[in-house]
Amino acid sequence: MIVDLRERRPVSRRRRLMVGALCWLAVVPGAAWAALRLVGLDRGPLVQALAFTPYVAAWSPLPLVLTLVLRRRRPALVAAVATVALVAVVAPRALPSAQPTASGPTVRLLTANLLAGAADPHTLVELVRAQQVDVLAVQEFTPAARAELDRLGLDRLLPHRQLNALDGTPGSGLYSRFPIGDVGVRHNRGAWGFTQAFGTIAVAGAPPVRVESAHPAAPYAVDQVDFWRTDLAAQPPATPDGMLRILAGDFNATLDHGPLRALLRTGYVDAADATGRGLTGTWGPYDGDLIPPVTIDHVLVDRRIAARSVDVFRLPGSDHRAVLATLALPARAGTSAPTWTARATTGQTRARARP
Repeated sequence: MIVDLRERRPVSRRRRLMVGALCWLAVVPGAAWAALRLVGLDRGPLVQALAFTPYVAAWSPLPLVLTLVLRRRRPALVAAVATVALVAVVAPRALPSAQPTASGPTVRLLTANLLAGAADPHTLVELVRAQQVDVLAVQEFTPAARAELDRLGLDRLLPHRQLNALDGTPGSGLYSRFPIGDVGVRHNRGAWGFTQAFGTIAVAGAPPVRVESAHPAAPYAVDQVDFWRTDLAAQPPATPDGMLRILAGDFNATLDHGPLRALLRTGYVDAADATGRGLTGTWGPYDGDLIPPVTIDHVLVDRRIAARSVDVFRLPGSDHRAVLATLALPARAGTSAPTWTARATTGQTRARARP
């Protein structure tokens, strides 16, 4: 049998071209994603997409294996760089990091988005009771939710509070076992008008701690992205040489979003990231859609505060999970913690410092 090699060459060349094209098709999406993440191009619709970076990082070794098996060097090199980049920014969230020496009291802080008051109040109160929660930050907090939580005994578990209960999604609240002073409410700019209740908590044996229930605008549409960036930029920065600060709540941002990383650089630490729980999803699936969970609820603590553990709990009725952080505060030097007086008015606590 005589084979004409001239007829086989075009076939082999076409096959090589097809295999090469397949490799590049497999490699380019991950490489582009890595570039966008590293450069910080969270603009427009990319803001929502970048929230799923951990899933892309988990998928990224597959194109690398494919290109190595098919012996395509250039695509393999690009795939290797993309894999290393994505794994490098994501994997540390699953590993605990060194904590500061904090010899002061322990505080257990829980944050929960109540989905316009639809979250099951009984579950929330039981969480506070069973987990011995000291401070509770709530978002999307309504008057009906406030009344039901108190009916179930939250007012006895956490008697000190700064509440801004509003119908719909704008409301915010801060409950505490410890006295709260210097209270207020921050108003964000997004279409839903989210608010953030805050106050200074006096824990015996520790310096005063400024705690705020965070809820920046959600980038659910392209025309909301600017509000999202503005609200995140307006969050109170850490004060490493001043008062201790904690921001806890629904940030509508993951650690793959530049504005949240910029906030961390002011001197905060993400408690979940510090304890190796930074990849635990806190939001989704939403309304039955097949959206994998993402981590948009955070407890950001002053870098002088040690994060001991973070746990995530299902909250029926809400599309968010409740996040519980166990924190060790630095010890107060010299004098004892300040004493606060509080006066309840129409369901809110007005507090001021007393020398």
